Amino acid sequence: MSEEIEKKIRPPDLTEKLRKLLDPNRPDERPEAKQLLENIKASLPSLEELLKESSDHWGYEDPVYRFYHQSYKVYNLQETTLNIVVTLKRLAPMGRDVLCEWFMKIVQDGTGKEFEIDHNDRWLEVTRPILEAFFHAKYFLEMVVQYGKELEFAPALLPSGWASVLYLYGLR
Repeated sequence: MSEEIEKKIRPPDLTEKLRKLLDPNRPDERPEAKQLLENIKASLPSLEELLKESSDHWGYEDPVYRFYHQSYKVYNLQETTLNIVVTLKRLAPMGRDVLCEWFMKIVQDGTGKEFEIDHNDRWLEVTRPILEAFFHAKYFLEMVVQYGKELEFAPALLPSGWASVLYLYGLR
């Protein structure tokens, strides 16, 4: 292809703009994104501890087993879910204290439940939202820990997990 045709198809200024746009080292310049990552990094030790507790035998393995065993002890998972949600809210950049509406709906549907004997007859209907809320909360906790460790700056070109964290805080 001749240089003249190349310039008509792909003008140099457009090529340069695309190169800059797709540069993996380009930071997200928004103050809220920078502050979120700073808040995560500053909280990493406590975030890692909460993730460890939410992933160990009593925080993860046993409660999921309790669901399948049809044990009222699955209800205890709600406390862990709410602890994670409170922790995630504390990471929010200034002025972003409301988490994603969908996430909060999942949390609302999966918390605030107390065991009643008739729940045994509607076990999936009543208790599956408890697990769903926990799994979503744990996912976001995993993502903030992972990207708090991996990222040196808030990137403009987004890995999927970091993009979902931005959605959680209304930044995407």
